[in-house]
Amino acid sequence: MSSFTSLNFLEVTNEAGAAPRSPSSTPFSEDSEKEVEASSGKEVEPVDSLNLIGLQQKEERTTLIEEQLSETLEKESDEVSEKSSDFIVFRKCKFAESSLPSQEKNIFKDDGVSEYVEKPSSGSLETDNVKSTNNGKASLESREGGTPYIPKEKCQYSVGNGESYTSQEENESTEKPEEKLKKTVRVQSNENISDNTSVAHTSLKSCASVGTGFEKNFELNSILSAIRSNGFIEGSAENGAMVEEARETLQKSYVYYKGKPVGTLAAMDPTAEALNYNQVFVRDFVPSGLACLMRSASAGGDPVIVKNFLLKTLHLQGWEKRIDNFTLGEGVMPASFKVLYDSHRQKETLVADFGGSAIGRVAPVDSGFWWIILLRSYTKCTQDYTLSEMPEVQRGMKLILNLCLSDGFDTFPTLLCPAGCSMIDRRMGIYGYPIEIQALFYFALRCSRQMLKLERDGKELIERINKRITALSYHIQKYYWLDFTQLNNIYRYKTEEYSHTAVNKFNVIPESIPDWVFDFMPLRGGYLIGNVSPARMDFRWFLVGNCIAILSSLATPAQATAIMDLIEERWEDLIGEMPLKIVYPALEGHDWRTVTGFDPKNTRWSYHNGGTWPALIWLLTAACIKTGRPQIAKRAIELMEQRLSKNGWPEYYDGKAGRFVGKQTRKYQTWSIAGYLVAKLMIENPANLPIISLEEDKRISKPKLTRSISF
Repeated sequence: MSSFTSLNFLEVTNEAGAAPRSPSSTPFSEDSEKEVEASSGKEVEPVDSLNLIGLQQKEERTTLIEEQLSETLEKESDEVSEKSSDFIVFRKCKFAESSLPSQEKNIFKDDGVSEYVEKPSSGSLETDNVKSTNNGKASLESREGGTPYIPKEKCQYSVGNGESYTSQEENESTEKPEEKLKKTVRVQSNENISDNTSVAHTSLKSCASVGTGFEKNFELNSILSAIRSNGFIEGSAENGAMVEEARETLQKSYVYYKGKPVGTLAAMDPTAEALNYNQVFVRDFVPSGLACLMRSASAGGDPVIVKNFLLKTLHLQGWEKRIDNFTLGEGVMPASFKVLYDSHRQKETLVADFGGSAIGRVAPVDSGFWWIILLRSYTKCTQDYTLSEMPEVQRGMKLILNLCLSDGFDTFPTLLCPAGCSMIDRRMGIYGYPIEIQALFYFALRCSRQMLKLERDGKELIERINKRITALSYHIQKYYWLDFTQLNNIYRYKTEEYSHTAVNKFNVIPESIPDWVFDFMPLRGGYLIGNVSPARMDFRWFLVGNCIAILSSLATPAQATAIMDLIEERWEDLIGEMPLKIVYPALEGHDWRTVTGFDPKNTRWSYHNGGTWPALIWLLTAACIKTGRPQIAKRAIELMEQRLSKNGWPEYYDGKAGRFVGKQTRKYQTWSIAGYLVAKLMIENPANLPIISLEEDKRISKPKLTRSISF
């Protein structure tokens, strides 16, 4: 720390107008200054003798040589001490790197990246079953007109394009010591870093799908996460153990069929009855699949399980789906499946559930959308285009899309759904046009457009997709958006308007606006409401729908920013003591009785009725990174790390603040574990974001929206 103190002294004296010292002076050597003063104050007596004159000249030359030698030694001493302190700084950084496992290192990029990343192992993600081949074909983004595809190595192991540092001395040779020390002092003054740790100030380049505010807000967070992951900040060892526990538990949840992993169990709670938690759920597997894709093979990553899952569920789609005497549509995907051993036939068999065994006997609308989204994530991460281009996979996508794009009596581009057709699979008043399904529908449409081939009827289907995407984005952005200004407009709506000039197009009665909305809505922020249909607006906040809208770019950049503003403004309501509220607020009293039908599991602030679901943390983290607000996700993750593992990885928490473990929750819930892992992987390496995010589609004409003061 002495070098920093001395530098500050120099800068202060120079700014105050003090005369600069000569290069040969050594301001920190008091003995040398005394010698100079003593030598300058000596009086030499005149001597007439020639011998004495010669002797005096010899002594003066000797004194001058001694002074120069003393000054030279002192300069070298100061330079050595300065370089040694700099070397200590570099050596500490190198120690942070060497303290990691061999597969995971801190790589310092000279374009401004220093974060916890994973080095590519010698073996790639390619296996006998998974081949990473592009064959010169256009990337997914180029097919849709977006940004170029980021290869797996760049996506997983780096954010910038700089070269790694090989030696600190090489940088010292091209940089003045004084300027270098000023940079170090600047970091020391801006960041709360321990005295025994020094980090060079760097800037982070924004990656694909990240807003312009990303660089500003996330400039040093990647560096601090690297330090935290190496144990320099208190509590990192405990968090590292939590991550390792999550990895091991996720590995134990694998389900095998004929010797191959095909999914993960919903939960592994040894203290509770299995019910249907011993099955592989399509929506539950998504975070598990993303965790396997984002990690390297040496760190537990396994893209093979994702490929096997996609193929196995595609196979189940082709089964005849009959509930009582009614046959479901050909494109319906299963909600879940399990592996059973047939003792008579001496082999393993698959048993699928298409909604016939569910609580409400409702087919899952979201399963097909999640399947398409995960297929695109697999293709983008591994560059294995052979899977999405298989005839069977192309046919499976078309069946799902034809089921959703079929003609009907709808006058809206949104998808009409029954209650219990999504993650909220019980009666909770989401029938009609719920935002979660609409956002997933939009996401799946855009993913399909990237992967569909133009052969045969593919071109016609893509034209239908383009029309639906345009209409759907306009409808959601215009009629589902609510901020303070729009709330005031609805409050002043006139009713019973006729003709195409009507402002209140859905004839919403202003008196139907619930009282809690007026207190909940801040001046800064906004969100997409839960449902819009004739004479009905569901003003509740649904986390999944809003986060998916951000990741799919269904929400405009201004709307995405306002959603993040709302989360910050209403942190106690939406996050509380444990992330995250699936819906806000809870239904109580008469509303609970009429909407849920006295559901004993969906009591107020429990389960789907305002319960807290840790599994959703990966969605919030991805949305925060995309909008350039990673500090929101980091704050939520830190809250989660205080209790989630200690409580046994429960499925959900109860209470308005999420304080209590759920009354009927299952512990060791797999997607609670996987959701935490994915959130950590994205925070430590934001370049993983494009795996689950889409850029804004510039070809879609945006509606003219009324802006609130938050914009």
